[in-house]
Amino acid sequence: MIAKQIAEEIGQPLWAVENVISLMDEGNTIPFIARYRKEAHGAMDDTALRALEDRLNYLRKLEERKEEILKSIESQGKLTEELKKAVTAAKTLSEAEDLYRPYKQKRRTRAMIAREKGLEPLADLLFKQAKDCPEPETEAANYLNPEAGVETPQDALAGASDIIAERISDDPKLRKDLRAFFQREGSLNSRAAKEEDSVYSNYYEFSQSLAKAAGYQVLALNRGEKEGFLKVSVEADKDRALSLLEKRVIKPGSRAEEFVRGALRDGYERLLFPSMENEIRAALTADAAEGAIGSFATNLRQLLMQPPVKGKVTMGLDPGYRMGCKVAVVDETGRVLDTSVVYPTLGEAKRKEAIEKLTALVKKHHVEHIAIGNGTASRETECMAADMLKGCPGVSYMVVNEAGASVYSASELAAKEFPQYDVNLRSAISIARRLQDPLSELVKIEPKAIGVGQYQHDMPQKRLEEALDGVVEDCVNAVGVDINTASVPLLSHVAGLNGAIAANLVAYREENGAYTSRKQFKKVPKLGPKAFEQCAGFLRIPESDNLLERSGIHPESYEGATKLLSLFGFTPEDVEKGEAAGLKDSIKKFGEAKAAEACGIGVPTMWDIAEDLLRPGRDPRESLPAPIFRKDLLDVSDLKEGMELTGTVRNVVDFGAFVDIGVHQDGLVHVSQISDGYVKHPSDVLSVGNIVPVVVLGVDEAKKRISLSIKQAKGRA
Repeated sequence: MIAKQIAEEIGQPLWAVENVISLMDEGNTIPFIARYRKEAHGAMDDTALRALEDRLNYLRKLEERKEEILKSIESQGKLTEELKKAVTAAKTLSEAEDLYRPYKQKRRTRAMIAREKGLEPLADLLFKQAKDCPEPETEAANYLNPEAGVETPQDALAGASDIIAERISDDPKLRKDLRAFFQREGSLNSRAAKEEDSVYSNYYEFSQSLAKAAGYQVLALNRGEKEGFLKVSVEADKDRALSLLEKRVIKPGSRAEEFVRGALRDGYERLLFPSMENEIRAALTADAAEGAIGSFATNLRQLLMQPPVKGKVTMGLDPGYRMGCKVAVVDETGRVLDTSVVYPTLGEAKRKEAIEKLTALVKKHHVEHIAIGNGTASRETECMAADMLKGCPGVSYMVVNEAGASVYSASELAAKEFPQYDVNLRSAISIARRLQDPLSELVKIEPKAIGVGQYQHDMPQKRLEEALDGVVEDCVNAVGVDINTASVPLLSHVAGLNGAIAANLVAYREENGAYTSRKQFKKVPKLGPKAFEQCAGFLRIPESDNLLERSGIHPESYEGATKLLSLFGFTPEDVEKGEAAGLKDSIKKFGEAKAAEACGIGVPTMWDIAEDLLRPGRDPRESLPAPIFRKDLLDVSDLKEGMELTGTVRNVVDFGAFVDIGVHQDGLVHVSQISDGYVKHPSDVLSVGNIVPVVVLGVDEAKKRISLSIKQAKGRA
């Protein structure tokens, strides 16, 4: 039973897992289940629900594959009751495939050719290694067939050996034992494939036990091999591996013992080891890819959930050399006020002219923050901005990750949003807006292009897209969307909606004016009852006179919310005036179960409603630390060993975290320098966007490497 297995694996009650599976099968989205069906699953969050969904999909595919295997073996007339039980009991795809291997259609092999020559009975006899087994050569003389190419006893024995070698290679129990042996004692090795320095030089003489091989090492070796710099192999003690197999196969005392031993050695070297090496590397790669996708997803979630810098006129600078630095000024809502192009890198006169032009724009539009893209010429642009701000009191800047801005600016979406602006100016607009509201702007860009992962081009692309799209969906719905300002890309990530329905929502708004009630969503073409159920609670109407319409309370719970207020003598007006702060205490005194029952809602839903009533339209991002703004900057040459600084975590990877300390080049905090205690993975203690104190351990200007430590910083928590 799949539900029972998942419940045991993830440590959740069986009833909760069964309910979640039913809800998913009914077409409910993860955000909707997480937020509005808590009573059905014990309040699992979206991350736990997606893990459950992944496992459910895997186990269902496993069941489908086992059915296919059983049908295939049965069609060959070879399905025994014992084999059927073994396949049915298989817990992994590799275990099921091992059982199927002897019955799988193969390309024409040496063993097949030997069987066609009538040599399988000889192989059977010798492989049994009975006490009364005749001498192999004597018995082989009975299988001569010149017409089939079996002219000598040696020809017959060679064919029998091929059959035995393949039989050993296909034996599921032997493969399982050998796989376990490799996991215990095998190693992953690499050496240089050419005498040439490269980014893979650390792997020119590399060896790591399979059990300890890190995901980033596996992916680096794969890429180095693909690019021709490395030769990669899996190795294990051959004699010990053969000894293990001999204990399972060889029957001492038979005249066929040495013959079978030779066939076993041939099967190991020619078939079993190459097959096992490929399988092990594929498994390592799959695990590494899944780990990298997980890290990518975690980093993306943290990046998307960065606190917005709302209500500030912002200038976006997209640095460049020959084409100049593109400039865009946007108002508090992201509306473009002005654009320009300056050339601060083309000599001192142009730099001075750029400062004068930007200063005029800052004063004209009362700019408070400047967002600088971190791409080409970013360093020079940052220096120019720092000098400019000496004459602009109260204005500060921040370098933002511009990954994907150029992709967006050249997209069809950008052309529709800003048809009047040049492609390059659209980039500057995007950079300014991603400081104001990272989530709203970054959803316009393919997640893979955002730049918070490693080796994303080496990942299974479909799996990567599914994971990242799930993160975007979860983040958008966790924050909620203002239906009267949201773009089509943002709306398309709301639970229950797609691009077409999102476009229809915007078209209806443009034709009929701002939405005033969630009931109006039902009038939008293609937005049926199921889509309404899924999306309604996540779409907010901040301008509505109805408190509930501004909140994350689902329309299905409006009656329950009204009863909850009235149960304790509060009115919506009290909430508006901030005079309902005692609601939660009242619920506790009355008894949460009793209060929920009186309102006709579940306990978890009741507490969510209470929270929403007290903080309608709350943004979970506002509770996170604000980003660091700067007014001046350091150069790498200014850094000294022992210097303590404050930085922002930009990327978290398997071996550590990259931290922006305001010198254009991010520094690396190795996992060993994060904490005094043991850190299994950097993401366990650090997140993208964390503000952290760091100490400079070393600087290599030539290689542009900065080593940092968090655990040695005096200002750490």
